[in-house]
Amino acid sequence: MAKRIIQVNERPPLGQAIPLSIQHMFAMFGASVLVPTLFHIDPAIVLLMNGLGTLFFIFITKAKAPAYLGSSFAFIAPALLVMAQHGSPYADPNFSNPTAEQTAQHMEAFSYAQGGFVAVGILGCVLALIIWKFGSRWIDIILPPAAMGPVVALIGLELAGNAASTGGMVVTEGSVDPKNAAVFAVTLCVAVFGSILFRKFFGVIPILIAIVAGYVTAACLGMIDYTAIQQANVLSLPKFQLAKFDMNAILTMIPVLLVIASEHIGHQIVTGKIVGRDLLKDPGLHRSLLGDNISTAVSGLLGSVPTTTYGENIGVMAMTKVYSVWVIGGAAVLSVVCGFIGKFSALISTIPGPVIGGISFLLYGMIGASGLRILVDSKVDYGRARNQALTAVVFVTGLSGITVNLGNIQLTGMVLACVVGMIMGLCMYIIDCFHLANDYEEEENAE
Repeated sequence: MAKRIIQVNERPPLGQAIPLSIQHMFAMFGASVLVPTLFHIDPAIVLLMNGLGTLFFIFITKAKAPAYLGSSFAFIAPALLVMAQHGSPYADPNFSNPTAEQTAQHMEAFSYAQGGFVAVGILGCVLALIIWKFGSRWIDIILPPAAMGPVVALIGLELAGNAASTGGMVVTEGSVDPKNAAVFAVTLCVAVFGSILFRKFFGVIPILIAIVAGYVTAACLGMIDYTAIQQANVLSLPKFQLAKFDMNAILTMIPVLLVIASEHIGHQIVTGKIVGRDLLKDPGLHRSLLGDNISTAVSGLLGSVPTTTYGENIGVMAMTKVYSVWVIGGAAVLSVVCGFIGKFSALISTIPGPVIGGISFLLYGMIGASGLRILVDSKVDYGRARNQALTAVVFVTGLSGITVNLGNIQLTGMVLACVVGMIMGLCMYIIDCFHLANDYEEEENAE
């Protein structure tokens, strides 16, 4: 029996919407909180701004594009470089236990990274206005289905290693910890078989059920550290901090615009395929890109990290067939609330890596399968050499580990594959135009 699809604008009953929203929040939590952890800043401000950014996005896209905005990983390398340049003590990888003065010094350095975030967000808004003025038909030209399919697939496939690593399933010394393997397997199996076997309401929350099952298993195996919950305050105020602007920091960040634009287009296309709508046309790429970048600019201005549409939540939608923006909005509100409730934030932070890894393992695979679906639905003809070449080169570029440096920014994986696909697609278009011109000239001469 097929699952009932809950459409984008459909509003589920409150009793269903709350656990569905919690499911989305749990799906994004591990990755989204990892970024502020790497930057050594307060995760509460990130949860607050992620939630507000998602609500901005829903409003700007007229509630037509379901997406959750979480912390962006694209800015990590340049942001760390900027912080090192401005004297962050964490530039030393062995540094720990900062004094109050050293913490203040680090936050001062982070404020300059914030200025770079704001600048990139503003430039992203400018790009959105350009697309609004001149349209997005160029996407069909430079990224035909034979290139877009593998680009979308790579969004999930290149993250597969992260899911295994987060879950403790990658052997570094000796062998995999049996406890990690058990929790990972329980979480993954409940998610997979639950999506097939669960009925009625349970059939749309298999991810949430799997997370609970994995957490209970981890607790029974003594893997949960409750110290953070005990030490956290019931209520807490996120730590706001205004951005500071430095031209060198801004120039260091600007190349990230290419990365986040490519990532955003890929996410909107795969989400459109999942929900059965062309989101690049309605509400339009200009609206979704504007919403994403306004969120990034505001987040950076107030002390948080840049945001991006999240693959984990795209995977949840693909698996559960629940596309409702009401559910996504509910997850955003819960994230805002978590920014002020210290105990709840601490509880979610105790979810062990094997649980997050087990869920991500499936969700990333669902995104990869969505890329292959583009090739099938578009009926790509691999009898044509050009289609074979496009798909082959894009896949190999994304999976080969090739890295291209643009200043302080590294293009690799899906982003580099997307750039290569665009270049090849444009070349193919120019060749087609040249052939059409020759054919027209021959017909004119024949007449």
